[in-house]
Amino acid sequence: MLSAGLGTIIWTSIAFLAVVFLLGRLAWKPILNLIKEREESIEAALQSAEKARSEISELKNQNEALLAEARLERDKILREARDIKEKMIGDAKKIADDEARKMIEKAQVEIERQKSAAISELKQQVAGFSLEIATKLVGKRMEDNAEQRAIINEHLNALGNQTTNSAS
Repeated sequence: MLSAGLGTIIWTSIAFLAVVFLLGRLAWKPILNLIKEREESIEAALQSAEKARSEISELKNQNEALLAEARLERDKILREARDIKEKMIGDAKKIADDEARKMIEKAQVEIERQKSAAISELKQQVAGFSLEIATKLVGKRMEDNAEQRAIINEHLNALGNQTTNSAS
């Protein structure tokens, strides 16, 4: 089996202690510093990641708020456009109704005017026919045509008023 001598054990122990002392003096502090630096950089990276995560969350909330605001603005614009459209249609209908009413009134006035003109013309014709008939019946012409026409027109107006009153 293996047997180690006392000298070997002592020299090995001295060498081990010398290596531990040298490592402790020369390498231990730099290794601890490197470990500490690495730990600090990991901590800084974690803090940076957490900060980035909170910024992303904040940006996401801001985007959602902007989207909600944009939707409200869109709805408002659409509602205003709908109201304007309905107002324009209402105004156009009102204008069309007013124009139609004016055209009907104008047509009624024109009809009434033409009716009056036709009645007047008809009275003139009836007066002329009556005068001719009266002349043929009496067999002679009366001398004052203006006076004859005035008398006939007076009687025709009286007949026209009686006809109008009985029709109403």
